[in-house]
Amino acid sequence: MEAQYDKGAAFPADGRRRVVIEKVAPEVDGGRFPVKRISGDRVTVTADIFGDGHDKLAAVLLYRRQEETSWMTVPMSFAGNDRWKASFIVEEPGVYCYTVRGRIDHFETWRQDLSKKRDAGQDISVDLRVGAEMIQAAAERAQGGDRDELLAMGTSLNQGADAAFAAAGNPALARLMDTYDDPELSSCYERVLTLVVERREGMCGAWYELFPRSCTSSGSHGSFADCRNLLPKVAAMGFDIVYLPPIHPIGRINRKGKNNSTTAGEGDPGSPWAVGAAEGGHKALHRELGTIEDFRKFVADAKRLGMQVAIDVAFQCAPDHPYVKEHPEWFRWRPDGSVQYAENPPKKYEDIIPFDFECNDWRALWEELKSVFLYWVGEGITIFRVDNPHTKPFPFWEWVIREVKNVHPETVFLSEAFTRPKVMYRLAKLGFSQSYTYFSWRNTKWELEQYVNELAGPELREFFRPNFWPNTPDILPEFLQIGGNAAFAIRFLLAATLSASYGIYGPPFELFVNAAVPGKEEYLDSEKYEVRRWDWEDPQNLRELITRVNRVRRENPALQSTWNTRFCDCDNDNVIAYVKISEDRSNIILVAVNLDPFGSQGGEIRIPLDDVGILPGHPYLVHDLLGGGMNLWHGERNRVEFHRQELPGRIWRLYPRLRRENDFDYYM
Repeated sequence: MEAQYDKGAAFPADGRRRVVIEKVAPEVDGGRFPVKRISGDRVTVTADIFGDGHDKLAAVLLYRRQEETSWMTVPMSFAGNDRWKASFIVEEPGVYCYTVRGRIDHFETWRQDLSKKRDAGQDISVDLRVGAEMIQAAAERAQGGDRDELLAMGTSLNQGADAAFAAAGNPALARLMDTYDDPELSSCYERVLTLVVERREGMCGAWYELFPRSCTSSGSHGSFADCRNLLPKVAAMGFDIVYLPPIHPIGRINRKGKNNSTTAGEGDPGSPWAVGAAEGGHKALHRELGTIEDFRKFVADAKRLGMQVAIDVAFQCAPDHPYVKEHPEWFRWRPDGSVQYAENPPKKYEDIIPFDFECNDWRALWEELKSVFLYWVGEGITIFRVDNPHTKPFPFWEWVIREVKNVHPETVFLSEAFTRPKVMYRLAKLGFSQSYTYFSWRNTKWELEQYVNELAGPELREFFRPNFWPNTPDILPEFLQIGGNAAFAIRFLLAATLSASYGIYGPPFELFVNAAVPGKEEYLDSEKYEVRRWDWEDPQNLRELITRVNRVRRENPALQSTWNTRFCDCDNDNVIAYVKISEDRSNIILVAVNLDPFGSQGGEIRIPLDDVGILPGHPYLVHDLLGGGMNLWHGERNRVEFHRQELPGRIWRLYPRLRRENDFDYYM
């Protein structure tokens, strides 16, 4: 059938632009959402760039901070099969823009054709005139000294073949011709893409969660002053972030009692997530914890010890929260005049009232909730763990995170969204720096390998950053309930070495607390509903292992990334092993963990020699970073053993054996 031509169709903006640019990466959902990186990262951008015919091409990567107007340019290099690449380094937190521009490189095409014709003995006089005209056109677009230099070089094309070829091959001429190419003939990628750059804590960190009210040895209600006394212990273990559950006044109406009882007894403190009482709401502090001055001292002490404080933001209210009286329009009222409590049938949360994000006054509600973040940023808090963000509208999170980061790009948001994968991923795309994950329920070797490979895949890694938690106040996994002390060590080693960010609900984890509500993954006598007295001096604790592993994490860049995990073959499904290599390949880490908390296990691990740069047939040095021993290993297969009464995992640093030019072997 003869092709039909719509004579009324509009012409392209400029049909002289002959270069096609497509499949730019990184790119999330066609540019709808920003890519994520950390300060200091090198951002590598690739694109398919091609044109008709056989002319030479030139392409540049353009980037700038969002608030700037002028672009920085980086020449792109040909990577093969019409794929081009270039990179730039992002130094400071904030939003960056980038795109790609390509064109037919008429000057380079002319220069190479000129050389071929001369070598073939052909007449090139006309070709020299063509080149002179191109240089003249570039000179007209140039200014100052560059214009004069171009005019002089163009004149040299008329001074004989030798002078012409010397001028044509002059790198300075190529640079000027590239600088002053005709912009009207350049093709630009159809989208300007965005990149959100966050500080290191957005990607990497060790979190320690504790309830301030339990930071006392007496059993009475603890305070920020009591917490300050515990900070040196947390810092000594090597944690980066101290995370506090909600620190606000707790509602009295429908207050929960011990073990989630619907009736509170005398002196029961209630759940911190039932935010708000007559004395204040989300911008107030629980009286028994102390004053705002006490809180500031706590934050300052943590900073002096090299840690940062994160607080929980739970956008929900107790029935006696001031918002309920001051802004009844922000809540959903039932036909009988009662307010709609939070519920997830058959579960009910009578001590919590959700906001009605579909109310007519939603704009004022959004502004008020934004002010909560900004208030605590003003008090030195720039890391927020957000409770159940998947129960609030997606547009709200996109707006509020952008609004906060516009004025405080250093803020970090951790999403506590144990929900469906696509919902978790959407929240990450909208701006959450990190997310809780399904790690808590991934126990077998196959489950762990599949899950980490999924998270480290080329699509998710551009926007989704996992934070692995073996336990939380809401979750005491069955593995920890039944596996004894070894189970805690196993899950800790996995969380701290598989993921760049991990956290523990501290005191119960380091003290091996595994008493659960029968038939549930919930702590018995949960700290969510009562003040707990922890024996901080109990000799049966995980503190030494935690300290050693956190030190190893800090000293080895390979453990500060999630995306570099490469699983090793092992002939025992109870043993998992993986290699992690730093970006500059100077730091190579091998981890092996016994997944069986009940017995001794061993296996033969296959080391990917090519990946780690080990020469075939050469021994290599292996340093046990937890035990301190050194060994020489040979070949790609080596056996490891884990005895039941010993540590259930090992972290080794590998030192490939290299060869000097003088044939002298040495280790890195």
